[in-house]
Amino acid sequence: MSKAKYIICFLSLSVLFLHSCGDAEKSFNDEYDRQAMLAFWADQIIIPAFAEYNTKLIELDTDATNFISNPSVTSLNELRESYILAAKNWQYVSMFDIGKAEEIGLRNYSNIFPTNESEIESNITANAYDLSLPSNFDAQGLPALDYLLFGSGSSDAEILNFFSVTSRTNYLKALTQRLVELTTMVLNDWNSSFRETFVSNDGSSAISSVDKLTNDFLLYYEKFFRAGKIGIPAGIFSGNIAGEKVEAPYSGQYSKMLFEESLKAIQKFYQGISFDGTVSGPSLRDYTDYATEITGVSNISSRVLNGWDIVEEKIQELDADFKNQIENDNGKMLETYDEIQKVVVILKVDMMQALCIQVDFVDADGD
Repeated sequence: MSKAKYIICFLSLSVLFLHSCGDAEKSFNDEYDRQAMLAFWADQIIIPAFAEYNTKLIELDTDATNFISNPSVTSLNELRESYILAAKNWQYVSMFDIGKAEEIGLRNYSNIFPTNESEIESNITANAYDLSLPSNFDAQGLPALDYLLFGSGSSDAEILNFFSVTSRTNYLKALTQRLVELTTMVLNDWNSSFRETFVSNDGSSAISSVDKLTNDFLLYYEKFFRAGKIGIPAGIFSGNIAGEKVEAPYSGQYSKMLFEESLKAIQKFYQGISFDGTVSGPSLRDYTDYATEITGVSNISSRVLNGWDIVEEKIQELDADFKNQIENDNGKMLETYDEIQKVVVILKVDMMQALCIQVDFVDADGD
């Protein structure tokens, strides 16, 4: 389908969606227990995920201190391992851009990639920087650590030598401390007050918790998972491949692993599986099945899950290092993108229409 025809088709579907749902009222008799779903999301998925991520960041910060005090290949590798575990756990909280996380811009400060090498080096040289400034979004967080720990030299010896300068170890410590501080703020807010606010806001308006978090989930899947991790580096939107724009390009072999963890997080949230994987509860899948049973629409959730099964099959064909995959056989990346995109359409049009939740963001990727 041409881009023009796709846009016309999507706009037509959007008009139908708005006509059938309106601004606040359901087009079906919605008696689903949204509050129970919100409580499960908060208590079994979101808060435990943030708690575990915060724990991994504290360990990362501790290992950064140990490395600075006792620089060696051993302490460097321990710090690298802590970084990987933190990056892995980040995949389970990134989609929850609501409450304090949204207020402080947690995602922007934690994982904007590709990182800006020249800006990092400039900050280090000046030994003066304000990491709270938006201009430093791409000079901090997990991507900046990926560069410092894996890309600041061509060997472990060169990287150890890189950190022999105090301004560089100062910057390393500033990055790990900031990650801890920001995530602690978010976790404390969930535990102190926001959990109750989130769960009690169980209405069906655009500002209700279900509508907002469903939009956050969809935005994450479309923009940060589909486009950020594959589409942009694979050249979908620009026509030019850019392997250096994958997630974690310096550590190399972890880009696929982080992508797989992100997909697991997406699937668990959609299906209502707790963060620790031991409990199941009310979910977007259940809610969608409830809505489609009442309205008689074809089974949306099975198409979503089948689509993700195909995505998983495509992932198995990819190199552990997405940068290598793009530069050597980008066709497989494009095939994976296409399968992810098929699920975007089901979620963004079919699911959102069935639930009568209006999309509250505009995708500017030009697709």
